[in-house]
Amino acid sequence: MSVKRALITGLGGFTGYYMALELESAGYEVHGLGSEESSQPNYHRADLTDAGSLRAVMDRLRPAVVVHLAGIAFVGHGNADAFYRVNLMGSRNLLEALSGVADGLDCVLLASSANVYGNRTEGVIGEDVLPDPANDYAVSKLAMEYMAKLWLPKLPIVIARPFNYTGVGQTESFLLPKIVGHFCRRAQHIELGNLDVWRDFNDVRRVASAYRGMIQASVRTVGQVFNVCSGRATSLREVIALMEEIAGYSIDVAVNPAFVRANEVRTLTGSAARLNEVIPEWQPLPLKDTLTWMYEAGCR
Repeated sequence: MSVKRALITGLGGFTGYYMALELESAGYEVHGLGSEESSQPNYHRADLTDAGSLRAVMDRLRPAVVVHLAGIAFVGHGNADAFYRVNLMGSRNLLEALSGVADGLDCVLLASSANVYGNRTEGVIGEDVLPDPANDYAVSKLAMEYMAKLWLPKLPIVIARPFNYTGVGQTESFLLPKIVGHFCRRAQHIELGNLDVWRDFNDVRRVASAYRGMIQASVRTVGQVFNVCSGRATSLREVIALMEEIAGYSIDVAVNPAFVRANEVRTLTGSAARLNEVIPEWQPLPLKDTLTWMYEAGCR
């Protein structure tokens, strides 16, 4: 039996590295897609906004599995137009290109975001909760989901809504790597935004594992939306306390109003019940384990 090809868009990004490891361990021949030059093996250069280049890559590659990670993921990105041009229209270009090679596809996993739920205070959020996006990033991801449904009769699409996740390799433009980085440098002071926000934090390695499980269970997952989450909310104050315990010292925390975002999502906690129905063995890692991994890697 020939080895199946898997294509990861955004292979050079934070999540792409861990996704490649997961798929390689599952026996796939992993290929990557990105808009920048790269010397990585099995890498294909194509911009999501260039429909012609995407069609050429898909016609040549004909993947069995696609994991679509590419896009603008930083909520604080200043260009609202880019969210829609890349996250929505770029994804549409990809699906249109894949429609030409649909006969060989087993699964197309699209990474959306739990940000589509917006501000929630009613407790743990399941996939049936009505979306209520609170910023352009979230609106672009929800629009992508609706657009993707138009392709469902032809493409085996499954949509993942990951909640916040982190790990080694994520840049300090994201909150938890920023905090861990300060502790690695033994900083005595850190400026943050609103400390009274609660997030469902996950480990990037477990997110990649969940994506692999959803792909391998495609008979049961195609056409559905799945939260990928830990099921537990942690406040930023608790994150600071965990890092103080890991690093063995206390840090002075100041709230900088410039870091407090308009339309801040205050509370976001997910339910992984649907995911566990199709991947019963999947479990998240304790946040302390993830922070320790990041701290030890950053202090080397």
